[in-house]
Amino acid sequence: MNMKKLGILMLDTSFYRPKGDIGNPETFPYPVAYQMVEKATVKRAVKMSDSILIGSFIQSAMHLQNKGVKAITTSCGFLALFQQEIQSQLHAPFYSSSLMQIPLVHMLSGGKVGVLTARRKSLTVNHLQGVMAHQTPVAIEGMDDMPAFTTAIVDETHALDMKKVSVEMKQAVTRLLDNHPDVKAIVLECTNMPPYKRFIKEVTDLPVFDIVTLSNYVVGALD
Repeated sequence: MNMKKLGILMLDTSFYRPKGDIGNPETFPYPVAYQMVEKATVKRAVKMSDSILIGSFIQSAMHLQNKGVKAITTSCGFLALFQQEIQSQLHAPFYSSSLMQIPLVHMLSGGKVGVLTARRKSLTVNHLQGVMAHQTPVAIEGMDDMPAFTTAIVDETHALDMKKVSVEMKQAVTRLLDNHPDVKAIVLECTNMPPYKRFIKEVTDLPVFDIVTLSNYVVGALD
C-alpha cells in the first residue's frame, strides 16, 4: 500500500471536479488522501468566514496526520484566514491556500501580483494577513459576476459547464490585465480554477500559479 504523500481537507461540496481540480486524485502524480470536513460548506467558509470551523479543520487535519501523510492542504483558498490557527496544532507541514505564494511570486516576477478569486467581495486583507501576503502589491479580480462559475462552484445551484466557465475565466483574466497592466504574474486563489489554466494561457503568457503548483513544490521538498 502506497503511503499518501498529501492529505487534502475538502469542503462539504458535491459539484463535479475535473482533472486539474484539487478534488480529483488524477490531478497529482503522487498518492493523495482526502478528508471531508463535515458542515464546512462554501457558504460558511467563503461567504461567512466562519471561525467556528477551525476546530473541525484541526480535527480532520489531525486524522490525516495520524494516517501518516507528509503534508496537508485544503480545497479552499479562503482558508488562508485560518492558516496560523490550524498549522499551530499540527506537526505535519500545512498550507491552507495558494495565496501563500503571493510574496514569492512577487519576488520572482519583480512586479504586482494579479489574484483571481472565486468571490472578490469575500476576499479581505485579513485573508492576506493570514498567509503574510498583506504587504505585497496585488490586484484582485473576482468571478462574482460570472454566472456559470458562480452557480456551479459558489452557489451549487447548477451543474458545472466547463465550456462556459473556460470562457468566463478568460474574460476575468482579460479584465484583470486590462485594468492592471503592471501585473507581472497571476495567482489563482480558487482550487477549482487550475483545470482552466490552458484557457488562461490563450489570453496571457504571464506565469500562473495555483494550488497545484504549490502542492508539487511542497511535496517535492518532502521526497
